[in-house]
Amino acid sequence: MTVRPAAIPEYLELPAHIEADPTRVVHVFTPAGGRIIEMKVRPWDRVQKGQSLAKLDSSDLSRAIADFQKARVDNAVKQKAFTRAEDLLAHHAIAEKDFQQAQGDAQMAQAEEDTARTRIRVLGADPDHASNELQVLAPRGGIVIDTGAATGEFSKSLDAPAPLCTIADISSVWAVGEIYEKDFVIAKSGQSAEVSLNAYPDKHWPGRVSVISGAVDPNTRTLRVRVVLANPDGLLKPSMFGTVRILRSSSQGIVVPSTAVIREGTDSYVFVAQTPNHYVRRAVSLGRAFDSSLEIVNGLTPGDKVVSEGALLLRAATRD
Repeated sequence: MTVRPAAIPEYLELPAHIEADPTRVVHVFTPAGGRIIEMKVRPWDRVQKGQSLAKLDSSDLSRAIADFQKARVDNAVKQKAFTRAEDLLAHHAIAEKDFQQAQGDAQMAQAEEDTARTRIRVLGADPDHASNELQVLAPRGGIVIDTGAATGEFSKSLDAPAPLCTIADISSVWAVGEIYEKDFVIAKSGQSAEVSLNAYPDKHWPGRVSVISGAVDPNTRTLRVRVVLANPDGLLKPSMFGTVRILRSSSQGIVVPSTAVIREGTDSYVFVAQTPNHYVRRAVSLGRAFDSSLEIVNGLTPGDKVVSEGALLLRAATRD
């Protein structure tokens, strides 16, 4: 390769970890109390919206069904009474106040039935085909990151100290880094950033700084920097550790691939082409390292041709 001046970036690297977006995390509580007949999910199961998570034998649902049946019967009686009152009023057989009383009773009975029907629907059951078995359905799709109940336990509905389970949609996650006070001026909302993770050393995720926290942590003296990342394949998992890299500055210099540089102890050198198939070993001084490249501070000038790959073979040849 021919050596030419190139832009050399200098990055600010922040320790970071992956978090689930809190707006995409749902803590599922049972809408009614009862005994858990079957817990259908386990931690890290993938679920779809509307999928059954658990089945309960619920006394609360039984009472709601009984109240609905009573309200429906009472409404039917009151509606028939109102119909008779209409007919009698048309024939001037009752006073108007009696008709108004029947009309009010019918309206109240209809409201009671509607309320009882809505209550059963809120509990997740069909009012017209309800039983005391309650199915708890997933409010959204995602990964079950925790469960707080098991088959045979009694659930106290919304009064339970722990949710039945917690579902997280990790199709989009946060990479949260911490930046020290001396570097506050470098990071800005909307700035390009790159995330790398210890679990995938050869992968990098481009993104942008979406938010910088508005208060300094009094213990660490840092601000939190958030980078939102798309995660369609699910490789990024909550609590993974990594690095958020933000561009600090850029300068011009000579850059070669790391494969072009041979190191022996504290010395570094490259092979420079003099004529076809004739190479000369030349000592160089190294500067910054980034990605798979190295900055050459001394030893090369623009226009030099260096061996970028296979330099180790030439090293072996010089020893022979």
